[in-house]
Amino acid sequence: MSVAMARMLDAAGDVLHLALPDAERSELMPTLSEHFGASDMLVAQEDVHLPRLFISDMDSTMIGQECIDELADYAGIKPQIAEITERAMQGELDFEQALRERVRLLAGLDESAIQRCLDERIEAMPGARTLVQTLNSRGCRTVLVTGGFHHFADPVAASLGFDHVVANRLEVTGGKLTGGLNGPIVDSRVKRETLESESGKLGEGAVTLASGDGANDVPMLETADYGVAYHAKRAAKLAANGWIDRGDLTSILKLLGIPESEWVAG
Repeated sequence: MSVAMARMLDAAGDVLHLALPDAERSELMPTLSEHFGASDMLVAQEDVHLPRLFISDMDSTMIGQECIDELADYAGIKPQIAEITERAMQGELDFEQALRERVRLLAGLDESAIQRCLDERIEAMPGARTLVQTLNSRGCRTVLVTGGFHHFADPVAASLGFDHVVANRLEVTGGKLTGGLNGPIVDSRVKRETLESESGKLGEGAVTLASGDGANDVPMLETADYGVAYHAKRAAKLAANGWIDRGDLTSILKLLGIPESEWVAG
C-alpha cells in the first residue's frame, strides 16, 4: 500500500493527514485499525469538507448512559434490561423486538421517574455541547436521532443545541408508563431515512456527518459522507469510515480541521 503524502494538519497538530491513492477502503480500514490500535481517525476519498448536516445517535454517543437502562433502575430491574440493551447494541437481537420487550417491563412505573432519571443520572458526553455548538456556528444543521425516547431526547437536545429531534414516544396513562409506545418505531431504517431526508432538503452535494456507537447506527454511518463510530461496538466501527477510540467528541472537530481557537465552548 503506497503513501503519496503524510503531514500534520496545521489546524490540529495531533491529526495526521495521509494520502493513500492505491488503497481500497475494505483493505484500508482494518489495516489502519491494526497498525494504529486505539486511535481517532477519519478516512475520506478527498480533502475533508465541513458538513452541512450532522446527525447523531444519543445514548452512549451524545450522553454517557443508556436511558432505558438507567430508568429501569428506578423499577428495580436494571440488570435484566441492560442485558437486552447490550445484546441489541451488538446486533444480536432485532431492535424493535428488543425495544418493545424492555418498554413492556417498565409498565406501571411512575412518569415522575423519568425526570428524576434525567436529573440524577443523565450526563452529556465530554465535548458534546462544544461539538454541536461549533457545527451550528458553521451553518451546519444538527439532528439528534435516537431509538430512545422523546422524554429524554428533547431536553438533551435543547441542552446541547440540536436543531431537531427524532425519537420514540413512551405511552403514559394516569401518570404511569403503560409498557407501550405511541407511533412508529425509530430503528436503523428510520435513522438512515432521516439522514437522507434532511440531506435532501439541503440540496445536491451537501456533505453529511453522522456519529453513533451501536448496530442500530450502522445504516446511518454507512450512508453519511463521514460516518464516525464513537467508542463504538464492533458492528458500528466496521461500518464507519472514521472512529474515535481515545478522545472526546471534540476529536471530531479536529478531524474536520476546525482550529480549537474557533470552537464554541460548551
